Amino acid sequence: MKPFIERQISLHVQEHRSLYIFSSVLFFTGIIFGAIVVNSLSISQKEDLFVYLQQFFGQVSQGQFSSGSALLWQSFSFYAKYMGLMFILGLSVIGSPLILLLLFLKGITIGFTVGFLVYQLGVSGFSLSLVSVLPQNVLIVPVMIIVCVLSVAFSLRLIRQQFVKVAPREPIFPIFIRVCLGMLLLLCVAFIASMIETFVSPMLLELVADWHMSR
Repeated sequence: MKPFIERQISLHVQEHRSLYIFSSVLFFTGIIFGAIVVNSLSISQKEDLFVYLQQFFGQVSQGQFSSGSALLWQSFSFYAKYMGLMFILGLSVIGSPLILLLLFLKGITIGFTVGFLVYQLGVSGFSLSLVSVLPQNVLIVPVMIIVCVLSVAFSLRLIRQQFVKVAPREPIFPIFIRVCLGMLLLLCVAFIASMIETFVSPMLLELVADWHMSR
């Protein structure tokens, strides 16, 4: 069973290598763009955001979090909706360019968050980024890129089926089932990332926030 799964994953990556490269470049371009956006903010906008940030650090240092289950549900539902939207856009065919836009926006979000923290707090901001942004995104970023590739690839296959005459045509339903199974597996990984975001990141963030507030 294991060699079969490894072979299927290898075939999938080989078949969609160019799409994986393009999606990865697009995502990291979004990160760079998000970091650049920080520098385009006016001084008053940066000050307003920094005030919110200080208030957030104060709440974190006092342990004012929502309950773990509420945070876990909030985090997982966000990722599930984001992935579900990308999947539905892939099924719609016409919305497939928006899948790439969503991935790009995810990169902007991460780049802006890290860029703003580092811009405002220097080394402290970098350490906050490491504990608040990095842990869950080690899993979530690959998940988002894979979801993007699966959705765009399925959309492109639908387009070929409809507008390009190829004989014999490959049945679309078994491919749809494989994509659905892949999405379910990725949802499980997203749930693990949500658990890290809910239970691991806040503890690390509290430690770093205490260190930051004591300076």
